[in-house]
Amino acid sequence: MTPPSAACEDSKVLVRTTLREVLAGREDPEGVFAVCVSALGHQETRSQFLSLIHPLSTANSSLHSTLTSIYKEYFSRTVDDELECAMALSLLEMKDHQLSTPSQESRRQQPGNRPNQMISVSQQQGSSHTQLADVVARRKTNNSPQAGPWVKDGPPQTTPKPELQKSTHADKYVKETPGTSQTVCVSRLTDEADLNLSEKPKRSKNRRQRRKGAGQQVVGLPCSPSALPPVLLWFRRDLRLWDNPALICSLEVGASVIPVFIWSPEEEEGPGITVAMGGACKYWLHQALSCFSSSLERIGSHLVFFEANRSSLHTLKELVKETGARTVLANALYEPWLKERDDEVVSALQKDGVECRVFHSYCLRDPYSVSTEGVGLRGIGSVSHFMNCCKQNPGSALGAPLDPPVSLPTTAHWPQGVSLGTLGLARMPRRKDGTTIDWAANIRESWDFSEEGACARLETFLNDGVYRYEKESGRADAPNTSCLSPYLHFGQLSPRWLLWDAKGAHCRPPKFQRKLAWRDLAYWQLTLFPDLPWESLRPPYKALRWSSDRGHLKAWQRGKTGYPLVDAAMRQLWLTGWMNNYMRHVVASFLIAYLYLPWQEGYRWFQDTLVDADVAIDAMMWQNGGMCGLDHWNFVMHPVDAAMTCDPNGSYVRKWCPELADLPDELIHKPWKCPASMLRRTGVVFGQTYPERIVTDLEERRNHSLQDVALVRKEFGQYVDKRSGCDLVPLPPRLVSEALGLSNRDGGVVTEGKQFLLPVITRMEFKHQLEDPDADAASNPYNAVLKGYVSRKRDETIAFLNERDFTASVLYEGVQRMERLESDHRRIEGLPRPPAPRGRARQTPTAKDRFSVLPGGAVSSVR
Repeated sequence: MTPPSAACEDSKVLVRTTLREVLAGREDPEGVFAVCVSALGHQETRSQFLSLIHPLSTANSSLHSTLTSIYKEYFSRTVDDELECAMALSLLEMKDHQLSTPSQESRRQQPGNRPNQMISVSQQQGSSHTQLADVVARRKTNNSPQAGPWVKDGPPQTTPKPELQKSTHADKYVKETPGTSQTVCVSRLTDEADLNLSEKPKRSKNRRQRRKGAGQQVVGLPCSPSALPPVLLWFRRDLRLWDNPALICSLEVGASVIPVFIWSPEEEEGPGITVAMGGACKYWLHQALSCFSSSLERIGSHLVFFEANRSSLHTLKELVKETGARTVLANALYEPWLKERDDEVVSALQKDGVECRVFHSYCLRDPYSVSTEGVGLRGIGSVSHFMNCCKQNPGSALGAPLDPPVSLPTTAHWPQGVSLGTLGLARMPRRKDGTTIDWAANIRESWDFSEEGACARLETFLNDGVYRYEKESGRADAPNTSCLSPYLHFGQLSPRWLLWDAKGAHCRPPKFQRKLAWRDLAYWQLTLFPDLPWESLRPPYKALRWSSDRGHLKAWQRGKTGYPLVDAAMRQLWLTGWMNNYMRHVVASFLIAYLYLPWQEGYRWFQDTLVDADVAIDAMMWQNGGMCGLDHWNFVMHPVDAAMTCDPNGSYVRKWCPELADLPDELIHKPWKCPASMLRRTGVVFGQTYPERIVTDLEERRNHSLQDVALVRKEFGQYVDKRSGCDLVPLPPRLVSEALGLSNRDGGVVTEGKQFLLPVITRMEFKHQLEDPDADAASNPYNAVLKGYVSRKRDETIAFLNERDFTASVLYEGVQRMERLESDHRRIEGLPRPPAPRGRARQTPTAKDRFSVLPGGAVSSVR
């Protein structure tokens, strides 16, 4: 037999372990007290409980106060109440000896758990005994206990707190559902580590181990007997359980949690022509909400949907009044109009005595906290400048991702919401005959909208595609990209989690991790320039003579331009709601440089059709592509030659333009050069099976576009720096204040009567064209047309022959040696470089000319 002193120590270890479970949000305070009474007995609990929970008085005063109140209330009960509790204890002890075989629930535990860590559940038909947890939860006022079982299926999860990692899997207690008689035997724990509240959080480096319990099912938590007001957990674009700060904080309150989602189209879609929430985004949101609601149901809660009749603030006030909630928690959004909305909500609720907290998690760095102090403004708009600003002015530590809770405390009184379908997010148009046009059928087949789908896609990418990402992410014919952007946008995957897992992988490509910096940069620019989605940042480019040909725009949108690479990309966008970054550059260059259509048209179409449509990222990239953003694209994608980089064998075009599938690899990207006999043989008829080219003179249209830019820059000479040739951009008040060393609140005073101009990155092609506006693009030494790897197929053939043919290998090495010798000779003699051969890729010269030098003064002003 176990000595009494050893049994007592085991019981104390069990109580301490349960306290850890409370801190992790997997247990409620009543469960701690129930365990203590069950393990120590009535008298020992009376004498030792307060000393056992004493460490919480400094680590978590609110939890300590709650446990103390439960203790005092329990021991102030009448004799009848104590007798009832004693009977319940004796029943539990009797059943503990009777149970000999694990139940079906225990057998469902995952392999690898030790037998003494399993939970045994026995069901006996017709029994009416109640458990100890019900006895403890019953109030003197005879309030009925919350109906609903509380059972964990599968092994418990790892938590980010070290004191929880030290202990073995903690036992769970099952709250009996009325009408059944589930009883629980609590197994002994093998680890007797003391409760340590001073250690810093740690996290397992094994990504797979952290996710093992993601699909566990926990049903129903009882409402808190302390009768604290419930917490309103306001979900927006943070539809995940993993690494969700607001969700974890809701557990620390110690009250029941009511998850809500409020749909307010006027607020979400943004001002004017922002189109922040297009059709494809709404459809994804509908599916994501459905999946997330199921995830909440697995941990004993559910998501309540509301349609804001006036505003989100008005709906929240009604919910506070209906539920009696005194706390509202949410994760922050950084679009200026949503930030303004959230600030108004926080201010109004706090005036009403409701605590309202907003947590940072949507970006790696809070864009409103980024400062240029110590870095300056030179090079602003580039990701390198932004990363230097973050390094020079570091914010709070990023920290480790948070593990998900395995249960949520429920409330006895749920507010009355609406169904998800009532929000109309996935409403499809109808034809005149009443049938529905299901335009999202292919999107539905192409994506898994759940948080688990995000995990699976990330895991697949880190196990395979990440190794080719650095050099092959531009390929359209191979899945070398992560396709994680929609999950990041809707918060089904946090950027911190993504960065953490990317660094944990064996291969750590800087290019992939840099994408998260680009995302943060986009939100920083949007906070500086709230009109980024519709107003050109560079004043001269507002006067460009854009085309108004709606036929060209419609052909581009529908993938009927006659250029196979462009058509394939636009059809993929329409059918799946996505295309990779390289293809977005291709179609944007074609729209702007060759069709003369304004960048705003492309931005609006992307916002309506992309499932990852993000206002900040789309606006920044379309502004840069439209020549009026802070960072000019220093390239223009040729619609034919760029295909040799991203689709050298034509498989991408064959997939999305099947009418061209029988054309040979050499001609599939330029079918107009096919002989008539080949077209007849393959069944290609221009204007019928495949469209004619909407423009044919690409070089002439490119020259015209370049000349238009030179004319407007000459007309608005006050916005061109005479020394460097760079464009000048008016500075927003926030940057002016930082540049002059003043606080943000003084920004309005600083800029009163003045316009501060900043030289920004400008394409060298434009600088040179300004001297000779009538020159053609071919004569410009900084021609930005990116031809792509025109000789890629030849190079691949040579590489193959080098492995098989010694003679070919020797000749190839000889040619390379001669080229190196000639280059060295020219450099030694000071001779100019040989002209680049026509039809091959050319690098931009790196010579230090006056166009590549920014002036020493970063800021100038014009009255």
